[in-house]
Amino acid sequence: MTAKSTQFGKRTFTSWLIESSGTLPLHRRMDFPEGEQGADNSAILNKLYTALEVGDTVCLFPEGMSRYQPGLSPLKTGVARIMSEVLSRRQDDPNYELTLLTCSITYMHRHHFRSDLLVTFNPPVTFRPQQCPSLLKPVEFQAIKDLTNYIAEDITSATLDAPSWDIITIARTAARLYAPLGTNMTLGDYVRVTKMFIEGFKKSGKTWEQVRPRSKSRSFQSDEPKTTISSQPELIIGPTDQDIDELGKDLLSYHTTLIRLGIKDDRIRIGPLRKTIILKRMAIRGTWMIVLLLFCWPGLILWTPVFIASSLSAKRFKTTGPKENVWDEIAQQKLLVGLYTGLGVWLCCVVLTLPIALATFLLIPPFMWMSLRFFEDTVSSFRAIVSLFSLLRLGPTKVKELSELRANLHGRIMILAIYKLKLPADPEKYFLERGGREKGRVRGNWESKARYFSITRRRKRDVGVKI
Repeated sequence: MTAKSTQFGKRTFTSWLIESSGTLPLHRRMDFPEGEQGADNSAILNKLYTALEVGDTVCLFPEGMSRYQPGLSPLKTGVARIMSEVLSRRQDDPNYELTLLTCSITYMHRHHFRSDLLVTFNPPVTFRPQQCPSLLKPVEFQAIKDLTNYIAEDITSATLDAPSWDIITIARTAARLYAPLGTNMTLGDYVRVTKMFIEGFKKSGKTWEQVRPRSKSRSFQSDEPKTTISSQPELIIGPTDQDIDELGKDLLSYHTTLIRLGIKDDRIRIGPLRKTIILKRMAIRGTWMIVLLLFCWPGLILWTPVFIASSLSAKRFKTTGPKENVWDEIAQQKLLVGLYTGLGVWLCCVVLTLPIALATFLLIPPFMWMSLRFFEDTVSSFRAIVSLFSLLRLGPTKVKELSELRANLHGRIMILAIYKLKLPADPEKYFLERGGREKGRVRGNWESKARYFSITRRRKRDVGVKI
């Protein structure tokens, strides 16, 4: 493992854990006032070269920083330079192979508590000295740049990458209309569908004949084919670039309208509801919210010190430097402070209940976990009440107008999805057959109700589909 050098040499558990696990410190120029002179990595790089030569695995982070942007940051050339050096050292060994395995990470809503996260390991690519002469010394910078670009393409191929947040918003809105709430699909399929919409809206403004697929040098080509959503035959008809541009603007306007009104797309999809039905659903949601709150409030008391300690530690770390330099440290600090505080709360509960300490020792952790789970559903019920109230205040005439607007957008999205992006015409049927029984998937009302109380249950509705 590797990490930035500023994580080392501190009197913290994080620093001790990083150093004890054999992680090597990499010095970044941005962390040293003297720049390149202070960021001397020669000794560390020699250790990485040796590790790769003997067949060990090295983990590197090519962006070199924490980020919160709609697209991938420009990659550093360090990975390509290390690979070039190792291949050059072993160029006389005909049996030597160096394998590159890229990893793509996609946050659904990074700023939300317990947001869904997709980690995708892309197909590995094997490098042999004889097959990559351009990477052997003396190596030209263009070869290093080509390999770095290939790594960037491989990473972005399995994650959401766009030049602006607006395009990501448009693509996510399109994906929600294409596969609305209730569609049985995996998180991976949802991300791939969203990415295909991103690529579709990014390409608008060009003629489709000029848009070429991702190209890879034959030297870098993996033997494993990429998994695709669909293999439908090529069709000629479809929306023009101007149609796609107008659709993007209309989707962004529709999304902004829903945000302003406090209503989600699934409320509009079902069309206008009678006032009595809305009031009945509000009453049911309110009753369920009260029941959940009565159950989880003792657990929330136990969680309060954890939340306070984590928030204070995060606030302190935000003042230590630019966010791109301390973002990962903020997350680590919140995790560790929360863990320490939670263990302290657990120990205090055990001490204060000595006559039944064994039962407390066993029951407090799952009770705190379920309290947190049910509090999330309490908040979800409250938001549903607010959304239903907004629907009630909006009135059936306005809801009907929005429903007709949604139907128009849905039809245009299906044309784009089927004829340009080659997505299946019936997403519910296709993804149900494709995914089979996935983690978190339930079959039938009884299993759904039983799994509601499962400790391992994972059910987030922040992406617009059931996962």
